[in-house]
Amino acid sequence: MPDCFLGLDLGTSSLKALLVDDAGRVLGRGAAGYSVRYPRSDHAEQDPDEWWWAAVTAARQALAGTDGTVTVVAIGLSGQMHGTVLLGDRDDLLAPAVIWADQRSWREVAEITARIGAERLIELCGSPVATGFQAATLRWFQREQSELWRRVRTVLAPKDDLRRRLTGVITTEPSDGSGTLLLDVRRRDWSPEVLAALDIPPELLPPVHPSTAVVGQLRPDAAASLGLPPGIPVVAGAGDAPSGALGAGVVEPETMLVSLSTGAQVLVPSTEVRVDGRGRLHTFCGALPPGPARAGWYQMGATLVAGLAMRWLRDRVLDVGGEDADEQMTAWAAEAPVGAGGLLFLPYLVGERTPHMDPRARGAFLGLAARHGRPELVRAVMEGVALACRDAFAVLAEVGATPSSIVLAGGGARSALWQQIMADIFNLPVRPLATAEQSALGAALLAGTGVGRLDPIAASRAWARYDDPVQPNPERHARYADLVALFREAWTSLSAISHRLSAFSDGDQPSPGG
Repeated sequence: MPDCFLGLDLGTSSLKALLVDDAGRVLGRGAAGYSVRYPRSDHAEQDPDEWWWAAVTAARQALAGTDGTVTVVAIGLSGQMHGTVLLGDRDDLLAPAVIWADQRSWREVAEITARIGAERLIELCGSPVATGFQAATLRWFQREQSELWRRVRTVLAPKDDLRRRLTGVITTEPSDGSGTLLLDVRRRDWSPEVLAALDIPPELLPPVHPSTAVVGQLRPDAAASLGLPPGIPVVAGAGDAPSGALGAGVVEPETMLVSLSTGAQVLVPSTEVRVDGRGRLHTFCGALPPGPARAGWYQMGATLVAGLAMRWLRDRVLDVGGEDADEQMTAWAAEAPVGAGGLLFLPYLVGERTPHMDPRARGAFLGLAARHGRPELVRAVMEGVALACRDAFAVLAEVGATPSSIVLAGGGARSALWQQIMADIFNLPVRPLATAEQSALGAALLAGTGVGRLDPIAASRAWARYDDPVQPNPERHARYADLVALFREAWTSLSAISHRLSAFSDGDQPSPGG
């Protein structure tokens, strides 16, 4: 019975499970989905009980694929970052989990920035605060639901609540901690200065352990649910972005990871803390501690909409059904020329982060003409997402990023057309990951590292699997260079109108002056 590591990745729309051996071979896989709830237009919530159900379902699927022929020797975790789980006296859930896409706390973002100072906050925490970040969400609960806030005894990130259910242990680690905007990225521990400024008692936050530390064992009731023996070591794990970088083999500054999932991230590892003083990107702790020639941090630009835009177009606009709906849409897009026949899409459907940091940003189709149909609409959305990623990368370049290649990950990496669009817009070779489960793979890698079976850097490079590289086309790149400029000019022209229109989403009327 071969030994293997179980990686669980708690994503935005589903939980993925992988069983991986020492050589990086996937022996079993499973997945189970859950919904995002929008009780108001600016709210985004999930039920942690559904996360647990998905973990049980996905893990059992992965184990079933092995016919009971493997031995799980360690469990690792990865998960969506920035979110907030509130627990009471008996570790009871006090409210639905508020996830990263939530926009309710934009007023609190301004207040936090004013209280601490924009420059000081970035210097301490590596990033500006944004809506959906735990710091802003907690401040919202303090102000808007003060009675509930007084009952809070523990605050966790999503994957840390999943680990609590596995082990009974409450803890976190630096990579997810840095995504809360409550952690000092240099000390890799909670910032007393930030907690004091926001009136957050330190005892509400979990202790911070390294991502590779064994922090507990699988308890009997959880083991019975998962179909595993009790006592299996469980490591701290990491946020989905740094875990995904490990699983993608992106462990050095020369390689950039672009993830096209629900949202999109543009990530470059770093051996030092380098921040953007203008607050347009995030510098967070990586999954591995810093060391000689080891990147302990990463710079990341994040755009909130990628696959979400394609699903919106598929379900709400084109109403395309069937199992081959995504393939059909991509086939339509391939019929349209570069630039989608003069149609430009701004993908700000739920606000935007890098480079605008604007929760009130809204999307738009520009140049829409009667001749445009499904091919142009789909291609414009795919190009708009890629242009938003290019906009985010421009900030990384300003602070010193000079990657020579791109690893493309996430569900979007499976689209040959999107691969080529990314290569042409960035003018860099693209290596598509052969798996869309890189964060779960990184979680399994951390599990193996935690129990002393793996060297994380060597395993990261050996485990990553890529499809054939995609080279940029110089002629298409030249045409896209013009579109990059138009994309930026379009937002500059429309941002004020976008803000006024966003007020209607909550039934408010915009003031005459905006």
